[in-house]
Amino acid sequence: MSTELELPFRPDTDLTEVMRLRVQSLQQRGQKRPDGERLLQPNEAVYRLDFTKQSLGFLRWTVRLAGTGRLTITAISQLWTPDLTNLMTRQLLEPVGVFWRAPGDASDAPTQCYDADAHEFGERIAELAKIRKTMYFLFAFADGCSPQTVDCSVTFTVDC
Repeated sequence: MSTELELPFRPDTDLTEVMRLRVQSLQQRGQKRPDGERLLQPNEAVYRLDFTKQSLGFLRWTVRLAGTGRLTITAISQLWTPDLTNLMTRQLLEPVGVFWRAPGDASDAPTQCYDADAHEFGERIAELAKIRKTMYFLFAFADGCSPQTVDCSVTFTVDC
């Protein structure tokens, strides 16, 4: 017997701010990023999933965009500590989740995505949940999408 567990993505404003300060610091000193480092872009923010259970099976994504736009979600594979280490490109998982609403979509139309990639992405998150209590993600907002217009969660099955 299994039950469903829906976990909402939560913005991590402290981590986002630390990453923005890193970019600002490099700019102020006129330095370039070291090879392999991944800097936060202006349209990105850090989000997190906190796992209350460890043995999960991916079920579905729930992504609501209030209007048109594109949301790209990239998982960070390591338990990242920005106060000690910089985010490195090799820590970013593939595939990414890409969700969008086109300008001509009806207001009640579901958010679109690349189904195979989204499913594989959800399964990778479920696998990492077995060894993590928290996982971090980069949310990239584009084409009119913003943190205020997005509601995102992922639903898993939990064996009882």
